[in-house]
Amino acid sequence: MRFAAVDIGSNAVRLLFCDVYPFKDSLTIKKTSLVRLPIRLGEDVFSKKMVSKKNVDKLIKSIEAFKNLTEVYEVIDYRVCATSAMREAENGKDIIKTIKKQTGIEIEIIEGEIEAELIYQTHVAEKIDEKGCFLYVDVGGGSTELTLFAEGKKMMSKSFKIGTIRLKNNLVNQKTWKEMAEWVHKAKKKNQPSMIIATGGNINKLYKLCGLKDYKLMEYSDLQQMNSFLEKYSIEERINKLGLKPDRADVITHAGNIFLQVMKEVGVKHVFVPKVGLADGVIQELYNKHIGNK
Repeated sequence: MRFAAVDIGSNAVRLLFCDVYPFKDSLTIKKTSLVRLPIRLGEDVFSKKMVSKKNVDKLIKSIEAFKNLTEVYEVIDYRVCATSAMREAENGKDIIKTIKKQTGIEIEIIEGEIEAELIYQTHVAEKIDEKGCFLYVDVGGGSTELTLFAEGKKMMSKSFKIGTIRLKNNLVNQKTWKEMAEWVHKAKKKNQPSMIIATGGNINKLYKLCGLKDYKLMEYSDLQQMNSFLEKYSIEERINKLGLKPDRADVITHAGNIFLQVMKEVGVKHVFVPKVGLADGVIQELYNKHIGNK
């Protein structure tokens, strides 16, 4: 069974195609194709409240391409989700109507809590300890989603307007940082997390830069040292000397600082980086829906 998902984020648009192989009580999900398009909607929205015409045109072409690919790959179901930037764009609903009219593809603007729940659909916590307590931290261009899970159940969840694009453009005030810290301390009183489960493109890259693999836990010191190392380089040097993509080079340390701050507030020293995201959760949800409808 082949499914597809689109994650229209603040820093990029991701098109994911997966084959799902059910076998007895297990499930194997194999990525057939993942296309990351550097369409930075957050750069427009967080400062001007609108998606620019240039980026609207790019987004329309991206969804047209996605539609064609769903036909070529013969997917049996798909879902297209938009997050923080489209939530806040004053022309967001008009863009969705235009895309629906031109392509027939419907885009759903989802709230932060729904975004966090979809990421949880990947069941990565169960692979560690299904009865453990974990804090999921997903850092995007426009927001950070925090979700506390204990014994497989969601205890509390909150989305904060602290994202890499916002930090890059100095659009996050101390009040928002304080609100996130207060939420974390409230979560700790409810259930003390033993570990952070970190998701997002930037933490995946930081994990790789640290030379970690096979799901080895990332230490606070690993992340701190790598982030400090990257901060010594200019954005141009990160691109030319370290080989980072331009739209990764200017935000990666901001993401690192968000994760470090949350780890400090929680009081944990270990991070599990499962290398999954919103699109992966959507694939899992589509499969569950398909099985449920049989």
